[in-house]
Amino acid sequence: QLQLVESGGGLVQPGGSLRLSCAASGEGLDWDAIFWFRQAPGKEREGISCISASGSNTHYADSVKGRFTISRDSRDNASVSVYLQMNDLRPEDTAIYYCETKSTFVLTLCDVRAQSMDFWGKGALVNVSS
Repeated sequence: QLQLVESGGGLVQPGGSLRLSCAASGEGLDWDAIFWFRQAPGKEREGISCISASGSNTHYADSVKGRFTISRDSRDNASVSVYLQMNDLRPEDTAIYYCETKSTFVLTLCDVRAQSMDFWGKGALVNVSS
């Protein structure tokens, strides 16, 4: 059983920046790729970024590529922090952002189009508005 807690959301003006954090705890995190999903009101859930279990590779949706950066800080097998640095934010980035995990035997790759996540947090609201 993993626990995931997101933080760092808030209100920001268009063109501004925010950094989301995800504190993940539990056994076996070395075998988990970690994802950021988002869901805006009235829209489908969207996978926007992921980082491989090894931390060596990342993948981004076209909607955020070049603006968002994911990183991973693995303290030990049972405690990992994942960050999403979001720059040049736009009103269409307004959504609830969720940190989610997926166990994998392919430690060096991830794909934001993956489905069937294993665990997820309660989300953090990002509101981009002037």
